[in-house]
Amino acid sequence: MGGQATRTLAAKLNDLFATKKRPDGKEYSNEQVAAAIIAGGYVKTASQSYIWGLRNGTKNNPTKGYLEGLAAFFEVPVAYFFDDDVELVRQVDQQLEALKAERARMASLSGDEEIQLLAMRAGQLSPERLKLVRDMLDVVYQQEQAERRSPPDGGLPND
Repeated sequence: MGGQATRTLAAKLNDLFATKKRPDGKEYSNEQVAAAIIAGGYVKTASQSYIWGLRNGTKNNPTKGYLEGLAAFFEVPVAYFFDDDVELVRQVDQQLEALKAERARMASLSGDEEIQLLAMRAGQLSPERLKLVRDMLDVVYQQEQAERRSPPDGGLPND
């Protein structure tokens, strides 16, 4: 990504495919995205081969419907696919980088057995009890953050 506003449509699409993952963590296929564009009513026909062509740069002039469908699927503004709004492209790229970083952080946490046990148990709670656990976790988290901001000698923080 690198914040370059002049990236090709293919580069932007490939970044989006790499960033927005299926619930199982795998990349969406060209066929799945084509089906979603059709299901969304953006185009009457779409093919995985056309999306493949957009991604490898052999196709570079998609219809308005295709762009709207791709934008809706990847949850970005249609203008992201154009270089006219450099600031918008930069903002979306920053959001995509933040999403990738958060996904990497979550992946590193998923290997922690205690966190997996907490998540497994939380998944078996009623909605009311799950909300109670979230509220309690928020309180503990806020206390932890406050302790981190306090000076170690118990005095007033230096501003």
